Amino acid sequence: MGKILVLSIAFIASLSFPGFSQENRPNIIFILTDDQRWDALGFAGNNLIHTPEMDRLASEGVFFENAFVTTPICAASRASILTGTYERTHGHTFGQGEIKQQFIDQSYPALMRNSGYNTGFFGKFGINYSGFEGLFDIGENYDRLDRYKDRRGYFYKTLGMDTVHLTRYTGQKAIEFIRQAPKEKPFMLSLSFSAPHAHDPAEEQYFWEKEFDSLYASQYFPEPLLSDQKYFDAQPAYVREGENRNRWHWRFDTEEKYQRSLKGYFRMISEIDHEIGLIREELRKQGKDKNTVIIFMSDNGYFLGERQLAGKWLMYDNSLRVPMIIYDPRSTQSRKVNDMVLNIDIAPTLLDLAGLEIPKSWQGLSLTGFLEENSPDLEREDFICEHLWQVDIIAPSEGLRTKDWKYFRYINDPQHEELYDLKSDPLEKNNLALNPAFQDRLTEMRGKFEDKEKQLRK
Repeated sequence: MGKILVLSIAFIASLSFPGFSQENRPNIIFILTDDQRWDALGFAGNNLIHTPEMDRLASEGVFFENAFVTTPICAASRASILTGTYERTHGHTFGQGEIKQQFIDQSYPALMRNSGYNTGFFGKFGINYSGFEGLFDIGENYDRLDRYKDRRGYFYKTLGMDTVHLTRYTGQKAIEFIRQAPKEKPFMLSLSFSAPHAHDPAEEQYFWEKEFDSLYASQYFPEPLLSDQKYFDAQPAYVREGENRNRWHWRFDTEEKYQRSLKGYFRMISEIDHEIGLIREELRKQGKDKNTVIIFMSDNGYFLGERQLAGKWLMYDNSLRVPMIIYDPRSTQSRKVNDMVLNIDIAPTLLDLAGLEIPKSWQGLSLTGFLEENSPDLEREDFICEHLWQVDIIAPSEGLRTKDWKYFRYINDPQHEELYDLKSDPLEKNNLALNPAFQDRLTEMRGKFEDKEKQLRK
């Protein structure tokens, strides 16, 4: 795996983080949101959204400006987060049955629990695995209920006598876990919010707690980038007629729907933001704020009407790019990081923070080096992006992204290739695959992808 930033336990103990040792390992909270695109927080330069707590985490910690998922769909991405491996390796997505036990056995929850961490999970697990109850010390797996075609899909959990939004419920479960955590061992808490995922069966799509009604009420959202008809027309027929287009009609095909959907989507993110503030306040009350690392990211990106599309799944950066933050109160290194980092880096980072050995089978890299004074060299030049689920409504695709270039093709139509010069064309407007001047680059990127793909299958 090259010069992976795997720190030995002895070396970690020698770092200048106060109180770090095998006997006093940090608590860790990993927060995962659902469908939150990379720029849907203020710290990323979004002046329209209200996310003071996410912004505070980012300003006090390490904010990764170029964070990506390797597969832009919840089941496969979450399996990659859990196991530190690409979809092409773990083989799990929708319609594939249960995730293989060998990958669960080498997952971060299993390894951290076995090492003595008190582990918890609340929210959307998103992976087909019947042994969930035995994976964590305390765990509750729940998500939106599709059988309800209205707001009840998000409002069915109760706190006391009150029926509350799933976001509020998850935040309260986190607070209770922190209060009740045994003092003799560190904890590892995974929180998986269903928000801001649309409630697909409902006409209104987005739902939030009443107290957020006034937020964005007077806000006008400008039309999405690349909304011109030519960007939609450039898509192959199976994209123009697929689920990305269907969901655009659900959410964005009129000005009224677009404004309503953007307000709903942003309100749901702001509601998560509020819960993060309450969780951090509880850490302070319990005297655990100085030794609790918080990692934050989303399971995939999201189209907000770009190219007249919605959803994710495609190999454009709208789908692949996500927010990612690591806040470690023991580190003084707050910074923005340009390096490409991935969802498969989460598991190695968690184990590294805990002083545990990273399995050689994992394909991600530890990011803990960015918490030190000198930024490390990740030596990552590229990564495979892929969506392998064979389903009629979403065309499977695969490709390779480097810092400056993107190549992808559709698996069932490999003659349709797309190539983008990301340095001069970050919005991926101009497909160079058919341009004679770029045929050498196309051949090079195709070859790099195929070579890397073969390595992942070994």
